[in-house]
Amino acid sequence: MPTKQETEVPPSPKAPASSFLGHFDQFIDGTAMGWAIDLRPGTPPAKLHILIDQQEVMQVNCILPRTDVQSALQLPVNTVGFAFEVPNEFQDGRPHELSIRMPDRSVLPLANPADPTDKQPSVIFTKQLKREFRSFVDGVKQGALRGWVLGSDGPGTEFHGGCTISVTVDGVRICQTRADRYRGDVAAALGCDPNCGFEVPIPQHLRGNTPRTFRIMVLPDGDELAGSPFVTSLADDALAARLIDLADVIDGLQRKLTSLRTEVRNLIPTRGYNLGDYDRWARKYYPLLRERVAKQRLLYENSQPAPLVSILCPTYRPLQSDFEAAVNSVLSQTYQNWELIIIDDAGKCTQTTAIIDKFCQKDSRIRSLPLKKNAGISGATNAGMDAAKGEYVAFFDHDDLLVDVAIEVMVRAAQKTGAKLLYSDEDKIDQAGYLLEPNLKPDFNYRYLLGCNYICHLTMVETETMRKIGHLVSDYDGAQDHDFILRAAETLDYKHIHHVPEVLYHWRKTPNSTAVNVGNKTYAIEAGVRCVADHLKRRGIRAKVSSIRGLTLYGVRWLTRKTPKVTIIIPFKDQVETTRQCVEALLAKTNYKAFNILLVNNWSVERETELFIKEMNAHPKVSVLTVEEPFNYSRLNNLAVAETTADYYLFMNNDVFVSHEDWLSIAVGEALSSPDIGAVGAKLLYPNDTIQHSGVIVGPNGIGAHVHRGDPVSEYGYIGRTMLTHDVTAVTAAAMLVRADVFKEVGGFDEKGLAVAYNDVDLCLKIRNAGYRIIFCAEVVAYHHESLSRGSDDRPEHEARFFQETQTMLGRWSSNPLFERDPAYPRFFTVDQQPFFDLVDPETL
Repeated sequence: MPTKQETEVPPSPKAPASSFLGHFDQFIDGTAMGWAIDLRPGTPPAKLHILIDQQEVMQVNCILPRTDVQSALQLPVNTVGFAFEVPNEFQDGRPHELSIRMPDRSVLPLANPADPTDKQPSVIFTKQLKREFRSFVDGVKQGALRGWVLGSDGPGTEFHGGCTISVTVDGVRICQTRADRYRGDVAAALGCDPNCGFEVPIPQHLRGNTPRTFRIMVLPDGDELAGSPFVTSLADDALAARLIDLADVIDGLQRKLTSLRTEVRNLIPTRGYNLGDYDRWARKYYPLLRERVAKQRLLYENSQPAPLVSILCPTYRPLQSDFEAAVNSVLSQTYQNWELIIIDDAGKCTQTTAIIDKFCQKDSRIRSLPLKKNAGISGATNAGMDAAKGEYVAFFDHDDLLVDVAIEVMVRAAQKTGAKLLYSDEDKIDQAGYLLEPNLKPDFNYRYLLGCNYICHLTMVETETMRKIGHLVSDYDGAQDHDFILRAAETLDYKHIHHVPEVLYHWRKTPNSTAVNVGNKTYAIEAGVRCVADHLKRRGIRAKVSSIRGLTLYGVRWLTRKTPKVTIIIPFKDQVETTRQCVEALLAKTNYKAFNILLVNNWSVERETELFIKEMNAHPKVSVLTVEEPFNYSRLNNLAVAETTADYYLFMNNDVFVSHEDWLSIAVGEALSSPDIGAVGAKLLYPNDTIQHSGVIVGPNGIGAHVHRGDPVSEYGYIGRTMLTHDVTAVTAAAMLVRADVFKEVGGFDEKGLAVAYNDVDLCLKIRNAGYRIIFCAEVVAYHHESLSRGSDDRPEHEARFFQETQTMLGRWSSNPLFERDPAYPRFFTVDQQPFFDLVDPETL
């Protein structure tokens, strides 16, 4: 830091402790000045020893005239001053320590920069040489911008080529390149380094008759080259120029139409649907569902058998009105070949018995199975399972309601898919008949199932398969159905477990039901923890299972002994403080041992970055790969992958900061929990503790949308999704762990079509399409300052590129079932509006 104070001459000493006297006057812009004398008579001028960073770098004779010192001390001569400049190698922008010693090694005090009256034995300074440039822009010739630039590292230093330049057109950067092309003409004229030229091809979309403003600057200082800026059009071929102009118009119209279409849709005065008015949505949905089923029925008549379905209804002292409504909902089924087995679990209620007898007399398809001794929910259901005669068995609670087409839809789905176990969506119905709180479900989601029994109602299973799975286990009462589904997952191939994406079951909300208050069945929580833990034991997997916040939501911590090598790949360009914070958090808050960090320097230009790179390369766990190419997120990561032999790659943005020490251990454990897991994503938070990422949904209307964005971190999300680890179709590469062999198998990131946007969604779709699963891990939490590193795609200069990448995704994936209907996301929710809240119009289903 430059320091300065007024020239100060102390009073003439009477009895100096040293033979030398002196003063340090000022230190400005790398030059130090002062004076010193040897008080012994007849001695030559004092010679000072200059130390930088405690090493002597030069000696300076005090021979400059200082009449002010001569006058004040009444000296015979005035040649007692000194001045010296810090050597260039220490003018590197880094802090250094300067100290001065007299000939007898005593200290010449230096002024404290913060307080000039405070004398210190040394001073810290930071000085950066001002670079000088010679340059010229030749202009645009044959479709390329040409010119040359020479730079020196400071006064008196040699000019050289290889400078980094930035080219902007109409204010938008199109290129960052190095001026190192051979220019013999420049070398002959100036006698300089010939490798100083540049030649930048002009992108085709900028050519045409439209005048363009070009600016060329040297980085990082921003010095503009001689001949810049200039304005020119690039119409070197009339026909080509006209075609380019027309293409620009078409692209602009296409983007404008897309924007106008969205704007018009938003302005159309139609009332949409969302969870807040689900009843209104449902009242429209059910008539349309019946119409769809009726049309499908015509296709199945006389072409498909009608297998018997046994509907099991364990009963224990139900409320009369609810029980009668439940049985009547079975009687109203459009599918006729069913039997209803009502298991009276020794309720010893004459009213219930009378109701059962009445229904048995009314319809021979209804059978009563009274138990002499109360067996509980599991025992009563088991009795019904043993008595079932049907080819399929459906489970039904005594106070709930079946939608009238429920059994028909389930049977047709079983016949169409060959599934052995099927489940539908469901909602709740209150005492007033108001429909609310739908449980709209994903396709079979094993990892989600470990965290909660999302399957629930309506469940139908092939009877032969049911008997292989076995009875319900009373030890798990309260979670007995969860245990049954987990055992089904052990018995069946996942392709034989099928989600029927229709709302076919109404779960009754009564004052004492778990639909109102889970506290009414607190024993279910403990039973749920045990049933999940026991399931994993049967599979031979070591894990710790616990309840989340005392609810029937379960966290699973995998206890693996394996420690595969992980390389954390972080692209960055300058932004030293942000990148440093990211790296330091990783080094300080990662208890996983087998990891290293690979920083990908994408042509940083700031001097501070050079020092940061040297510092990082000195750390045993960190290395830096420099890529001097235009920003291409996909390519940067692909190049980094080629530099490592790790078992897993952890792709991370430089503005992501981890928050707990076991984050990587948890992520690796999740990745190792099953051989079909290809990638694992993290829960990312904004600095204000709201959710930035908890999984990505895909679809033609939104390409890739983050779910629960902006929700407080304390919220559970839709059916626990922000708290529960579960399978998803995509996660963000801002923090994504990918298995190395899977990454290579699917071809890595797309460098050509998706350089900036959607490359992570595309990668995830390729991983899923190859048969691997992707996990959103709710237990891995980090903070993300989103898009700090590259900015937003909404800026005008990014519009064309973003539009093309959107079209690339639509062209590549629109016919793929994974993209057309995200299997991890209920089809009833919109993709392009607020996920897990806004509902699609039932007419579009």
